[in-house]
Amino acid sequence: MKWELLRKMLGGFLLVSLCLIGFSKPFQDYLHIPKSITILQGDEINFAKAAEVSANINQDRVSVHDEKQSLAIKGKKVGQDEILLELAGLPIKKVDVKVLKNFRVIPGGQSIGVKLNSKGVLVVGHHLVETINGKVSPGDQAGIKVGDIITKLNGQTIEKMSDVAPFVQEAGEKGTPLKVTIQRDTGKFNTEIKPQKDESEKIYKLGLYIRDSAAGIGTMTFIDPKSKKYGALGHVISDMDTKKPIVVEDGQIVKSTVTSIEKGSNGNPGEKLARFSTDREVIGDIKQNSPFGIFGNLHKVIKNGKYDKPLPIALSDQVKEGPAKILTVVDGDKVEAFDIEVVSTIPQKFPATKGMIIKVTDPKLLEKTGGIVQGMSGSPIIQDGKLIGAVTHVFVNDPTSGYGVHIEWMLNKAGINIYNDKEKAS
Repeated sequence: MKWELLRKMLGGFLLVSLCLIGFSKPFQDYLHIPKSITILQGDEINFAKAAEVSANINQDRVSVHDEKQSLAIKGKKVGQDEILLELAGLPIKKVDVKVLKNFRVIPGGQSIGVKLNSKGVLVVGHHLVETINGKVSPGDQAGIKVGDIITKLNGQTIEKMSDVAPFVQEAGEKGTPLKVTIQRDTGKFNTEIKPQKDESEKIYKLGLYIRDSAAGIGTMTFIDPKSKKYGALGHVISDMDTKKPIVVEDGQIVKSTVTSIEKGSNGNPGEKLARFSTDREVIGDIKQNSPFGIFGNLHKVIKNGKYDKPLPIALSDQVKEGPAKILTVVDGDKVEAFDIEVVSTIPQKFPATKGMIIKVTDPKLLEKTGGIVQGMSGSPIIQDGKLIGAVTHVFVNDPTSGYGVHIEWMLNKAGINIYNDKEKAS
């Protein structure tokens, strides 16, 4: 009987002890330290801790400064290491630390002109052909939709709009259907379309509006000084009519000069008005048009006059709320730095386009533009001397605020491996 009572008392004591430990400051401190940490070589991060928590290191890729109130972890060598946290001499948590090479890129800010050539020709609309038997749209009848890309006619690859007309006229004169290969979101398929003769113009038509290129302006985000790869815009370029991403065959970027600004207001985002450089000299090519921006190789050296030397980057979990700056052009071709606030940031383990919310605080920029305007996309964001990301979108109902993308994901998409040599980003 006494043994049973003693057992219950002991069990109760242990239960209360576990509860107290769970709510104790040392235990709570260790819970807030993540199980895995990624830092750049030479960088240091600090975690608050109680005096009772100590740390042991298995290798020499990281160093730990174990103070009374904090635990400072610094990346020394590229690779992986682990730290064992102990409480009262008992191991309580293992922290995996990954040290990445201290990667540096040159921030942009320059206004650039963008010329995209789509893969094949893009269908942007239908129209009716006035035939002897009435109005018809052969393309619509063939099931061709807005946003479809015509890649082949009669088995021959189509690269530009001028390639289409000879096939249409030949098929129309012969009275035979035109074999069409279509690229759609759901995949490739083949169909046939019979050109119809327009009675007023006396030529054969498909009843389709098509386009083979697009042009616009944006902002350079970064340049890799070693590979000469660049990234710009921070978001995908979509066709103005179909609203669908343009599938790029190739493209070019040229220098651009901002001529004026249409100031933004609530419900009406503003816009940079710019022109391509007079000589239209190509300064780079476009290899990708992705959700994270456009990417390619730079052919000519361009400078921003502010930060022409490489800056270190910050990973998504190193970005913090608080003051920062953006580099952009609002007049001519002069790159200027303007104050912003990082309102919120999300540490992301996988690539995502919306990682930050930013707010323009610079009085000069607010007076000139009203905040974030079209054409500012891609403007690099700098915080504490590091390139952390790029401006991507403006909030329609609040042009002073918008989204930013973390630079980590733009570099990843550009094919620049900031991870260990044997690793790849997800």
